[in-house]
Amino acid sequence: MIADFLQFEFLRNTLYTGLLIGLIAPLLGCFIVVRRLSLIADALSHVTLAGIAFGLLLEKKMATPVLSPFYAGLGFSVLASLLIEKLRNMFRNFEEIAIPIILSGGVGLSVIFISLANGFTTDLFSYLFGSVSAVSSEDLRVILVISVIVLLVIGILYKQLLVLSFDEEHARVSGLHARVIHFIFMLLTALVIAASIRIVGVLLVSAMMTIPVAAAIRLAKGFKQTIILSILFGETSVIAGLFSGYYFEIPPGGTIVVVSILILLFSFLAQKIMLITKRNRAFQKGVS
Repeated sequence: MIADFLQFEFLRNTLYTGLLIGLIAPLLGCFIVVRRLSLIADALSHVTLAGIAFGLLLEKKMATPVLSPFYAGLGFSVLASLLIEKLRNMFRNFEEIAIPIILSGGVGLSVIFISLANGFTTDLFSYLFGSVSAVSSEDLRVILVISVIVLLVIGILYKQLLVLSFDEEHARVSGLHARVIHFIFMLLTALVIAASIRIVGVLLVSAMMTIPVAAAIRLAKGFKQTIILSILFGETSVIAGLFSGYYFEIPPGGTIVVVSILILLFSFLAQKIMLITKRNRAFQKGVS
């Protein structure tokens, strides 16, 4: 089974890309969930879809490729992250309104560009739900660079992001450059979403950043343990999704999300078992 993925270059690209996404998406997702910004992933993913549709439209209208849909989606995602920050500053007392505004704008642009391109194509379908054959060597290199950037920034700003995530008010009072750090965080989120679309798909990428984290929260005893378990669950979901997607000839995005949900259900069951075991031990100690 694994030999098949190592035999062909396009499958190797897919596997390596999937492993990178399984690392950086849940890693960043831990901070997103703790900060209660889960909908940002949805907003940026829909804007990314608009960028991809715009890139496909240009490819169709122009005789020669002008802008790759992948890079168009990446550019739209980064731009949307900047706009969200701008709107958050404009609506200081209602910062959360920035997210539905950008999400709605992304959906509206997507509909327009897809209509101008005369509907859905095979390429657009693979961007929506992921594909085991769509990852090129160039895509892998770009995603590798994005992964290195994410890991470096998280490593350097870990303490600041931790403080900002759990107590934003204290972070601002203590002199932490909260606005700058949040701006960097938003850019990282945009990059990770754009990087994940090849494997998970635009419509399902937010699940990759939240569901493994939700499962980890049920079992972890601290934030660092939450990160470790989230990455473990994310990698498990990606690997299982890619293999099942390849052998059953279905888009991997759906299977990755289904596996993630199964892991979440397992975490509920495991937590309940641990609680029952703990109560039984306490009862036995009380009896003795």
